[in-house]
Amino acid sequence: MKEGIHPNYREICFMDVSNGFKFVTRSCANTKEMITMEDGRELPLFKLDTSSESHPFYTGTQKSVDNLGGRVERFRNRFGKTPIKS
Repeated sequence: MKEGIHPNYREICFMDVSNGFKFVTRSCANTKEMITMEDGRELPLFKLDTSSESHPFYTGTQKSVDNLGGRVERFRNRFGKTPIKS
């Protein structure tokens, strides 16, 4: 490999700031902060607004638009059963 043309690919700790969930993976993300892990390693820290631990889709707290009625239900009632024109 040529020197100086590849991104800095290394282990990074990603932390969900909404609930403190942390996970370590490899990434090229630029970071400014460092964190000391429980095992003593010091890793770059990348803060996330949401992760799979806090996102409503993955936690099961997401509300579906289909069961709320309203516009979707009116559209289905109006256009859902139109005959096919030949």
